Amino acid sequence: MSLSFEEQGLLQALLAGRLAQPFSLLGPRYGRQPGGVSSLRAFHPGAAAVRVRCRHSGVLLGELQQFRLHGQASGFFSGVVTGLDQRRHAVPYTLEVDWPIPDGSRSVQATEDPYAFGLLLGELDLHLLQEGRHRQLADCLGARPMEIDGVPGTRFAVWAPNAERVSVVGDFNQWDGRRHVMRLRHEPGVWELFIPRIGPGDVYKYEIVGRDGVLLPLKADPVARATEAPPATASVVADARPYLWQDQQWMAERAQRQSRSAPMSIYELHPASWRRVPEQAHRNLSWDELADQLIPYVLEMGFTHIELMPVMEHPFGGSWGYQPISMFAPSARFGKPERFAAFVDRCHQAGIGVLLDWVPAHFPSDQHGLAQFDGTALYEHADPREGFHQDWNTLIFNLGRNEVRGFLIASALEWIEHFHVDGLRVDAVASMLYRDYSRKSGQWVPNVHGGRENLEAVAFLRELNTVVAQRCPGVLMIAEESTSWPGVTAEVKDQADHHGLGFSYKWNMGWMNDTLRYMEHDPLFRRYHHHDMTFGLLYGFSENFILPISHDEVVHGKRALLNKMPGDEWRRFANVRAYFGFMWSHPGKKLLFMGSEFGQPDEFDHDKSPYWHLLDEHGGHPAGHRQLRQLVSDLNHLYRSEPALHQRDCRADGFSWAVGDDSVNSVLAYFRYADEGPPVLIVVNLTPVPRTRYRIGVPPAAPGRNGVWREVLNTDAAVYGGSNSGNLGQVQVQDVGWHGHPTSIELNLPPLSTLILRRES
Repeated sequence: MSLSFEEQGLLQALLAGRLAQPFSLLGPRYGRQPGGVSSLRAFHPGAAAVRVRCRHSGVLLGELQQFRLHGQASGFFSGVVTGLDQRRHAVPYTLEVDWPIPDGSRSVQATEDPYAFGLLLGELDLHLLQEGRHRQLADCLGARPMEIDGVPGTRFAVWAPNAERVSVVGDFNQWDGRRHVMRLRHEPGVWELFIPRIGPGDVYKYEIVGRDGVLLPLKADPVARATEAPPATASVVADARPYLWQDQQWMAERAQRQSRSAPMSIYELHPASWRRVPEQAHRNLSWDELADQLIPYVLEMGFTHIELMPVMEHPFGGSWGYQPISMFAPSARFGKPERFAAFVDRCHQAGIGVLLDWVPAHFPSDQHGLAQFDGTALYEHADPREGFHQDWNTLIFNLGRNEVRGFLIASALEWIEHFHVDGLRVDAVASMLYRDYSRKSGQWVPNVHGGRENLEAVAFLRELNTVVAQRCPGVLMIAEESTSWPGVTAEVKDQADHHGLGFSYKWNMGWMNDTLRYMEHDPLFRRYHHHDMTFGLLYGFSENFILPISHDEVVHGKRALLNKMPGDEWRRFANVRAYFGFMWSHPGKKLLFMGSEFGQPDEFDHDKSPYWHLLDEHGGHPAGHRQLRQLVSDLNHLYRSEPALHQRDCRADGFSWAVGDDSVNSVLAYFRYADEGPPVLIVVNLTPVPRTRYRIGVPPAAPGRNGVWREVLNTDAAVYGGSNSGNLGQVQVQDVGWHGHPTSIELNLPPLSTLILRRES
């Protein structure tokens, strides 16, 4: 066998792992005449022999000879083959490879030649990818099982425009990066290769040589739909067969169920630690186990939605998922991707919405991830003043790059469209909006106008929310945004040409911080901080708000919600009960982190579950935990059934003060209204002092008919662990003018309590 000088150079590059254009050396060279003489070249280091057979008939067409370099076997086989008919099959042959095994025998592998296949990705796919507008990126890039010309295998494609060489490696080639070098599509910078007989479950990574010739650490696939379970870090070929959904009714009703006039009460949880299995080394539940246990609990508690802390694959469990590596793959900690789909399906069939935390602001610097993916700052900014997040030691996505924006928007759509998720809570939006976020002078780069606003991030968020609204009407996009940035939930462009960010809701971090700070004060001094409970209503309808008591409020020394409260055990529970009554009756949708519903005493710890044993009636634990959980359940069911408590959550005409200025007594009273039906009156007493004959002006039911106000919930009821003080279920309206109304009522206000009353004729 002889090679030209040029071919010898290519072979040397192949053996050294530097061959960037494998199709220039490997694969078939068909003769001019059908069925005539052709030549074949293949690389199988360690093989003893390679034969070529007709794929159609199995007839032996020839045997390739191994090229010896400096007297050594090279693994490079070449030879002349007769009888190939490319008209009958696009890939008319198979390779039969003999592999020696230690006992002296041989193992025979039959496979098609990956270098016999033509271009794989279409020009439209590549064009959309370059523009950042490929909305189904996981169908284009990543590992896609398919058949080409009847040959089963997997098409691999990865964006790495600055790489010198990219290979697919795995058990199927002994992790030898010389075996399956990919073809570069030069203009978009995408590398592609179809590997026959590789399918779902096969483990792989990319081996990349940077432009400077340096071999990089093996990289996981950025667009993988499945991964190995940590601490392993490889990607896994996912099953391409579509999941058979059974949630058609939910999907048809979703837009109505998630409208701003609908009730929304969210149970936030960390799926890995919600209920660990102590008998089995405290392992987390699988998706199927989580569905079995979580769905009945959420239904019993009356929550409308669950919100999962990030389930995108992440290497470090202590990040709680907020440092994801694989933006398209559910974490293998819980099972295969199709089991996550089944989990969402079962939630929907039970009438429960599923929201996910999603992190487009930053990513970890783990070597197998996106960092310096092709040897350059590809996904991140090169300048650390733009590309390094000092608070979290993470890297920041370069949102000025089309392909990166497209990657993130496609990730969002993957969860919404592929997994039927009902909304995304976008993490750390404030850190995206400001170039100087958590940076000192000189540590950040101004925008093109010299300002601190991150214009690329603003454009990205607007595009993201516009695309989701167009493709997935009724899906919620929720911003965790802690500043006063205007128009977070305003339309991207309204009729007055005002420009918002286009989110559905924004977490009301100001309300949360103010009210929790107030509740931590001893009731004796709360009169001096009354504004903390009322200030939120000054801006309460400037955005569409969610009131969040999230995981962030019960970690890092902030204490669990129960232990934020002052006083003895009874008063701490009473404070939480009153606070929950205030929260559930306050304008805005609701969110509560796991464990808070029953007074979890310790901070959130991802290695431990909430203390579910405290709910055991026979465990000798304080009854307050069970009673608090009962209150949360009753509040949820009341909130959902009472239109005045949810229908105008985001409208100023759904709220009015009855008493907002009684700081001396630390009493708040306000009305909530519905489009139809009676108003609701809420009265909150935030001291342990009962208030008797407390008069509040109320509107009359109708001329000449004063009616009564019925007590529909009292957080001080004995069933919740309270003192059982109250108003015997109702109070009569009196013809005594008060607070600008012609009629009024006198109430007994229990200590540390919230009363909810409905007007009845």
